[in-house]
Amino acid sequence: MKKLAVICEQIAATTKKLEKIADVAAYFAASPPEDAAVSALFLSGRAFPLWEETTLQVGGSLLWRVVGELSGKSQGELTASYKRHGDLGSVADEILPARREDSDLSILEVQRRFREIATARGVTAKTGLLRDLLSQATPLEAKYIVKIMTADLRIGLKESLVEEAIAKAYGATAAEVQRANMLLGDIGETLRLAAGGKLAEARMRMFHPLGFMLASPADSAEAALSYFENAFVEDKYDGIRAQVHCSGDNVKIFSRTRDEITESFPELADALCGFSEDVILDGEIVAWGYLAADSEEPSRALPFSALQQRLGRKKVSDEMIRRVPVAYLAFDVLYARGELLLDRPLKERANILDDILEKAETFNHRGHEGSRRKTSQVRLAFGRAEENIRTQVIRAPVFRAASPHELDALFEAAQARGNEGLMIKDPESAYTPGRRGKSWLKLKRELATLDVIVTAVEYGHGKRISVLSDYTFAVRDGERLVNIGKAYSGLTDVEIAEMTKWFLDHTVEDQGLRLVVEPKIVVEVAFNNMMKSERHNSGYALRFPRIVRLRPDKLAEEADTIERVREIYNKQRSA
Repeated sequence: MKKLAVICEQIAATTKKLEKIADVAAYFAASPPEDAAVSALFLSGRAFPLWEETTLQVGGSLLWRVVGELSGKSQGELTASYKRHGDLGSVADEILPARREDSDLSILEVQRRFREIATARGVTAKTGLLRDLLSQATPLEAKYIVKIMTADLRIGLKESLVEEAIAKAYGATAAEVQRANMLLGDIGETLRLAAGGKLAEARMRMFHPLGFMLASPADSAEAALSYFENAFVEDKYDGIRAQVHCSGDNVKIFSRTRDEITESFPELADALCGFSEDVILDGEIVAWGYLAADSEEPSRALPFSALQQRLGRKKVSDEMIRRVPVAYLAFDVLYARGELLLDRPLKERANILDDILEKAETFNHRGHEGSRRKTSQVRLAFGRAEENIRTQVIRAPVFRAASPHELDALFEAAQARGNEGLMIKDPESAYTPGRRGKSWLKLKRELATLDVIVTAVEYGHGKRISVLSDYTFAVRDGERLVNIGKAYSGLTDVEIAEMTKWFLDHTVEDQGLRLVVEPKIVVEVAFNNMMKSERHNSGYALRFPRIVRLRPDKLAEEADTIERVREIYNKQRSA
């Protein structure tokens, strides 16, 4: 483990990508293949291969407590160290007592201990195993053990660079390594194949999530169509991105963060058991139904606030399923017919998606108006005495636009349907996992802005660990202030530095990494959506808030009120 910690320090010391790759490649080449395979996994910031879905189930508070106990330092000393470094691994390196430098803690032993911690039940058992592991490590080893456990390596090494280092170490091409890793979901196994010259033997392993292709924002319809013509256009739904893996009766659903969320949507898993072949779909999960029980309009995607009731639940009751029906809107296919389709152009993938959905008799094929319809056998009662909504798997409708005028018209129609805006896609584009280019664009407009009062601030992360960059803010409710959100983007580094000095001079309560401050600073925040929420004492929360600007021209007494919040919320619901 010491050699891995040393190479991590070496990698962190350079900003040059080629040097990082060369250092990692040399380390791999000089290590036994099994050690190198585990190292590749750890250098990618993971304790376990992606396909396993194994987690340590060790939170930051437990790590903080164990590091503190082993160090013998006070909470104040721990907090001061954290403020200096910004991550718990570096804190461990600084405050843990020095141990013998000839530590024999091997990298394979660390992996074995990780598996013991992952399978241990209860906080007491995990605490004991974690204490034993860190007590045997030198401070430098403990630094990287903690960093791996928190998936926060912070040495400027992405998994793509580890892939390039594997290629360099074993005489393969980066494309060969990348493809094998994508198929297997295990960079350690990929290294083993590369070391044996067997990368071509990699086969698709279902039920490990591939990276999601990302979209870049477009400022206007004109800007969007400057990148490509005759665009594919879809509504941008206000739900959660979801990748679905289907193999017979086995279905798993993964979020954009590659976490499995099948348990939160059991009726979707049932509805997706209709394929005659293994498939991987990309799409969006939305709450689906009617805005009101007596609505005469067609069912549609509902605001995110409705879907939020379903998120993060390991157990979903029948009542919740009835009360908040959901739909899966499929807009891409990544794997089908025994072939990974990422390199095919979008227009070909679209045809394949249409074909496989057409053959799956249980699914719902519909446009926004007047198209034929097939429904699953899962019936979900929704808000009306005489009508049922069925669990739906829907082919997301695709439109075409060749001019800004056509795009603007589609945008207005999407918002009239209650959706966020548009997705604009190049029909010739390949699917590029984890990348944000100009082949997929998103066009949306903010719902509204509010002038709010900053009530608390927090130290940031990474390069912002020394400044107060995360702002909690409130609106006025009579004589009191009620919090409604938190934002950390929108201001310049200069503005953040200036405001940090002001907040430190006007702190009411120091809570360590969080400061309660005098409620005098007004900022304007923009947001895409508003929902009811118990997270804040206003009863509301803003979705995707960002700071537009500081408002030194406004007094706190001039900030917006809870009545204005209710007005925006009600207008949004009736849209």
